Amino acid sequence: MSARSTSFTAALVEGPPLVLDGGLSNQLEAQGNDLADDLWSARLLADDPGQIEAAHTAYARAGAQVLITSSYQATYEGFARRGVGREEATELLRRSVRLARSAAEEAGGGEAGGGEPGPAGAPGAGPGWVAASVGPYGAMLADGSEYRGRYGLSAEELERFHRPRIEALAGAGPDVLALETVPDIDEAVALLRAAEGCGVPVWLSYTVAGEATRAGQPLSEAFALAAGNDQVIAVGVNCCAPDDADRAVEIAADTTGKPVVVYPNSGEEWDAGARGWRGRPTFGAPRVRAWRDAGARLIGGCCRVGPDRIAELSAVLRTS
Repeated sequence: MSARSTSFTAALVEGPPLVLDGGLSNQLEAQGNDLADDLWSARLLADDPGQIEAAHTAYARAGAQVLITSSYQATYEGFARRGVGREEATELLRRSVRLARSAAEEAGGGEAGGGEPGPAGAPGAGPGWVAASVGPYGAMLADGSEYRGRYGLSAEELERFHRPRIEALAGAGPDVLALETVPDIDEAVALLRAAEGCGVPVWLSYTVAGEATRAGQPLSEAFALAAGNDQVIAVGVNCCAPDDADRAVEIAADTTGKPVVVYPNSGEEWDAGARGWRGRPTFGAPRVRAWRDAGARLIGGCCRVGPDRIAELSAVLRTS
């Protein structure tokens, strides 16, 4: 394990809760990018990497201490459909880590790795670490199946899919791998196996509905996978409703005794018929405090949570 990863693991256990960033795609869209593409934000790794770095920088300046890379939907298979060869795809995956690292170092005054956050929204607001995103198999399909799971593949087949991408990302030197938006236990097993021996710690984060994975398995069983795995340094949930995150944080902490990671969506709901978001955000300060008190050590946001909300979250964690 690298010195940076060791520093990150220590900070997770010993210091105050760390602030994650928010939804990368919504920030990229706010910057004027069209993400109507099967590769989603990963397309910009090749077409306009400066936009990705700018989005990371926006979150860093808002107070995010951990930046999650743009590799969620970046896969060898997805790139191959665009005519991108394996060597170039490996370079694009590693570029996702370098872009996040560059933004972290720029906002942190040239030194990533654990500075105290400054005033929210100010330059040098203190990100310290980079989490390399490893999205589920369903993200590559670009058909929403990551919110259902149960793709009809065995854990062995899923492990073979995930391993090359994990190896490429780990080779770029992130501080942690974010095994995120995992819809079911089978894929969690595959991801953990694929990450064995890569030399980088991981967090395991499910997407959930109520007290179950998207595939309907009890969260206590899902989190139990990580209980005896020393490579897993945090467990939790992301890309779900804030209401669902409330109980999930408690279950994750009680089941594993590990630090908890939580970064849900804003709470608004997508209306497919109207092709727009409806409702009001339910992601706010009281929830952030409750998650922290229940054992959350990595707190941020996912879809529809932008830099302004991360700045508010950062302020809450600094002052309460």
